[in-house]
Amino acid sequence: MLRKLGFLALMLGLSLPVWSANGPPGVISGFVRNSSGVPQMGAVVEFLGPAAQIFTVFTDDKGFYSAQNLLPGIYSVKVSAVSFLPSLREGLNLRAGGKMLVNVTLNTLFDAVKVVPLRGPSDDDDWKWVLRSAANRPILRVIDDPNKSSGELSSTDHSMKGNVSFVAGSSSEGFGSTAESTAFAVERSIFSSDTVGLAANVGYGTASPASVVRASFSHKMDDGSEPQVALTMRNLPAPFTMPNANLQSFSLTTSDTFALGDTIEFNFGSELQTIQFLGRVTAFRPFGKADFHLSPNTVVEYRYATSEPDNLVDRGFVSPQADVYDSNPRVTVAGYNSALEHAHHHELSISRKMGKTSMQLAAFYDRVVDPALTGVGELGTEDGMVLPDIYSGTFTYQGNDLRTEGVRFVVQHKLNDNVTATMDFESGGTLNLEKSDVSVMDAQNYIGTRNRHSVAGKLSGVAPKTKTRWVASYRWIDGHALTPVDMFNASPGHADPYLNFSIRQPVPGLFPGHVEAVVDLRNLLAEGYVPLVGHDGRTVYLVQSARSVRGGVNFTF
Repeated sequence: MLRKLGFLALMLGLSLPVWSANGPPGVISGFVRNSSGVPQMGAVVEFLGPAAQIFTVFTDDKGFYSAQNLLPGIYSVKVSAVSFLPSLREGLNLRAGGKMLVNVTLNTLFDAVKVVPLRGPSDDDDWKWVLRSAANRPILRVIDDPNKSSGELSSTDHSMKGNVSFVAGSSSEGFGSTAESTAFAVERSIFSSDTVGLAANVGYGTASPASVVRASFSHKMDDGSEPQVALTMRNLPAPFTMPNANLQSFSLTTSDTFALGDTIEFNFGSELQTIQFLGRVTAFRPFGKADFHLSPNTVVEYRYATSEPDNLVDRGFVSPQADVYDSNPRVTVAGYNSALEHAHHHELSISRKMGKTSMQLAAFYDRVVDPALTGVGELGTEDGMVLPDIYSGTFTYQGNDLRTEGVRFVVQHKLNDNVTATMDFESGGTLNLEKSDVSVMDAQNYIGTRNRHSVAGKLSGVAPKTKTRWVASYRWIDGHALTPVDMFNASPGHADPYLNFSIRQPVPGLFPGHVEAVVDLRNLLAEGYVPLVGHDGRTVYLVQSARSVRGGVNFTF
């Protein structure tokens, strides 16, 4: 009897591994970030599985990787990227049909070896542009992103990082003037869970320098939430030859995130802004979103925003000059009376990921009061109808109120490990000039709402050998429009109007730290220019996006 039981136990032990190996395949996925939490695109993720099975995948532009159809068993995962130390995770037990989330944080040599003072370069410099507010920038989420306790390696405490950048740009055909800016930023972790940052930017143009200073603080809670607070002060030169016309502002921004289990996630905050320009005005701008994870690959989201999102990171180009520009209050003047743009955006969307393809369907409602339209051309300010932009040589013009509903459909597909394609369809209302060849003084009387359709195509990727990051996009619209069809589009389908290119090229071996050259080309064909007659009879234009060329060098240490 004992021999029979021993024989049955031996046969059962031998058959279990065979049965397990023939079970349903599993999935191992996750995010790869640096020690500051910035996603790392193009990182190499190697898997060593049962029977010495070895294969490799790469992370996408959000730092996400996914290995499908894995046999059950014990796996080891090795993650490596340029300028980072490899990271190894061992003993990962993948069950038949299981889904395992493994997040990895890559550290540099300076992060790994504690030297006083501790300094460490970062492979991606997106973290340092703290002049951008975190408000109103939700990202399309199609899988659950658990907190660090589910597999992400902890970052180094007390790390300090810094950046200095130089950027210059100009608009073609004489529509704009050359502008230059110099920026710096430092960030330091304290007490392992707190981060303080200080950033400043000085822009130079035909007028006196303009400056922005921003201080921020964030704290990581044990429950995974991370409340943040930031103070920003701006001082821009006076566009008018009159006293007390400088644009000065002070803003306080707060935000926080928290989750209810694995199903619901909230992100909310507000910005309190006081502006001194031809008088004083105070604006309160709340924002927030709620994600409902119906499954690991399906998310329903509600989003509320009161200002347009910043999509520079999605374009692959991050410029300190653009940070100052985008953080400026959207102010217009009419008869020397200033007005601040007020917006309300409600959006309900459902997103789903199916293998290498992600899709999103969204419906939105927008209401914008005193919208700030963009214009290009030489235009005086004698009647106080326009507000010149000292950085780009453009001006802002006050449009009529916009109220519209619309829909958006986005499809994103990963063509291979290095190239991703995105298509975006939008339908909704835009502001349109109903009469041609009108004067600047009379144009406001002919600006109305017109329904338009828009289609955009975007390719983005990274060159494997040179590590060049690039984005190429084109957005078509079925007629003239002064505003985008979806002004608040923060999905991966966002693309600036018309033809655009962005390039970020690492430059190795010149200086200590990380050096990167950046180039951004917008609206290369100068499309969408709507003519107006200026005060002196010369033609000026209202545009969605002014043609421009910008470039610079960024140093990270």
